[in-house]
Amino acid sequence: MSEQTTSSQTVPVLVTGGTGMLGREVVAELVRRGRTVRVLSRRTADEQSPGVRRVVGDLSTGAGLDEALDGAAAVVHCASEPRHGERDVEAAGRLLIAARRAGIEHLVYISIVGVDAIPYSYYRAKLEVEHLVEAGDVPWTILRTTQFHQFVPWLLRRFTVGGVTVLPSRTSVQPVDVREVAARLVDLVEAGPSGRVPDVGGPRVVSSDEAARVVAAAQGRRARVVHVRMPGKAFAACRAGHLLCPAQATGVVTLAEALAAD
Repeated sequence: MSEQTTSSQTVPVLVTGGTGMLGREVVAELVRRGRTVRVLSRRTADEQSPGVRRVVGDLSTGAGLDEALDGAAAVVHCASEPRHGERDVEAAGRLLIAARRAGIEHLVYISIVGVDAIPYSYYRAKLEVEHLVEAGDVPWTILRTTQFHQFVPWLLRRFTVGGVTVLPSRTSVQPVDVREVAARLVDLVEAGPSGRVPDVGGPRVVSSDEAARVVAAAQGRRARVVHVRMPGKAFAACRAGHLLCPAQATGVVTLAEALAAD
């Protein structure tokens, strides 16, 4: 290992949202690769993990951002509030201003396949954050991925009433493993600012019918479904395949494998 590589590994990488589903895996992957990590969190940790320092801060107010960013090599921005997308936009603006002030040389942002094509409020917010990152005067990388495997049973529960799942007709998903996405994000940290990089999708496009069967089997039951053609532009965009990126099916772990491992 060269002296330059050793030196770069001691300069911390800041992860926002580092206690969330994706953020935890990004932190773990950075540590596995010998990187020093800071995690921006609203709460202190009871104990610190080796190679990881928890920095108390709040993206909603900007408190603690200067300390968290001071001397950092890069930022991986995973923090998000799906129920309050407008807060994501405000938080990203604060982060970018602070990152520019701190002289951060690379910000990596995780986004979602379809944010530019599906008229859903959270997706619009993610797209707005992308635009802020692109214009924020901090060297950047943006990665869009399809939904994580864990999102599929959660989504199906939302469409289930009395044990019957109401499936939006002619829709599909392409779920991807969160650990694979984390590894890709760390690859991008190491690659340096790369702009908008190719999307990452799961290994297979799965129809809503098949997804319901796979989830039911993992839960030890039979799927009971009805199909409904859902109205509205958002569902029309889903039927058109805008949630998918079959040409970038780079994932390996399947939905059934992921659910079996949980």
